[in-house]
Amino acid sequence: MKSLHQQDKDLIWHPYTQHLVEPEPILIERAKGASLFTSEGNEVLDLISSWWTTTHGHSHEKLNQAIINQAEKLDHVMFAGFSHPPAIKLATELITVLPKNLKKVFFSDNGSTAVEVAIKIALQYWKNRGYSTKNKLVALDGGYHGDTVGAMSVSKGSGFFNSYKDYLFSIEVIPFPETWIQDDERLEKEAISLSYFMKLIEEKKQNLCAIIIEPLLQGAGGMRVCSIEYVRKLSQIAKENDILLIFDEVAVGFGRLGEMFACNKSACEPDIICLSKGLTAGYLPMAATVCTDEIYNNFLSQKIHKTLLHGHTFTANPLACAVAHKSLKLFQEEQTLKKIAHIEKKHVDFSQVLLKTNSIFKLRQVGSVLAFDIQSKKNNYKNNLSEKLRFLFLSQGFNIRPIGSSIYLMPPYCISDKELDRTYDVIFKTITSLPTI
Repeated sequence: MKSLHQQDKDLIWHPYTQHLVEPEPILIERAKGASLFTSEGNEVLDLISSWWTTTHGHSHEKLNQAIINQAEKLDHVMFAGFSHPPAIKLATELITVLPKNLKKVFFSDNGSTAVEVAIKIALQYWKNRGYSTKNKLVALDGGYHGDTVGAMSVSKGSGFFNSYKDYLFSIEVIPFPETWIQDDERLEKEAISLSYFMKLIEEKKQNLCAIIIEPLLQGAGGMRVCSIEYVRKLSQIAKENDILLIFDEVAVGFGRLGEMFACNKSACEPDIICLSKGLTAGYLPMAATVCTDEIYNNFLSQKIHKTLLHGHTFTANPLACAVAHKSLKLFQEEQTLKKIAHIEKKHVDFSQVLLKTNSIFKLRQVGSVLAFDIQSKKNNYKNNLSEKLRFLFLSQGFNIRPIGSSIYLMPPYCISDKELDRTYDVIFKTITSLPTI
């Protein structure tokens, strides 16, 4: 009988993987807390929360029980023409923690589709109102919003989709004023970006329907940070000029940046917000696109063409809704935001150590996220140095996956001080010995 590794090689096409050159994947048999355990019994500390999804830790007893309880009642039902208590409870809970203007929840399957739904809502909203020329979206350079066609279209500059550039729809792009600790040029970069946006409005206001941003942190684009002040000013300009404001909080929602959502942290009220990843605490695929009543009401009509004709087979899956609802409750029961504040303090202390070295630059830290860049001739997604570092960390039992030249941490909120200290120690030793790699 073939080994599991051989069966995997024979049958499976993994994401973001060049199978001709990349080593065989590590087989994970179980997980608990902040740790993954391989088929050989080795522990791997999950410092990126398995692609930013795991919030309360792997295999949390209360989340496990929520799925078991729901499976005994209802596993799945189509969501067109039907509803069920888990979806209603989850929507109710979401509305209580989101900005007060966000009232209507559209469920889908993942971050890409949450963005796709937001784009379709924004485009159709203006068309339903009779503004057929307001059909151009604005995005920030370097943003990443997902892998479906609409999401790829608003991800110009991320570098992920060059193979498809001839097939994506046209958008407007404004500079992203990335900043970091000890950045003396932040205000200048922000002024340039905002003036570019204003100039775009002056020239094409009648065409601009919405702007989509990853507030405060661009994730897959390299963990690039911008300031709260910038997000507020950008949001204000959009509001004042009848441009719908879409916050893509797929990566940063559910506590990642220190508060429940980046819109809370920045005191902004987007017209549409996209959520996924941490929504189900890493348990099941699920997403939500939440909008205002004003937007929703413009889809109400006797005419079918004004309907949002969009759906997914597993929309509002009851199991996913149940675990997502329990995850939100755990934020209260376990005082999760206090845990995040403690992680942030630990990151801040380690940042002071990093600043004393000559091995890194562009140090940034916000909430549970710590990131910095290392010197490299190339900054593409998987350059040689980032790949060497990824496997070097893995060989020592740490799941740290650099994005280009950026090393970052985004751990589960259950991580202990001892686990963080071990992580800081291996990072420090690794980056200070880079010339020997």
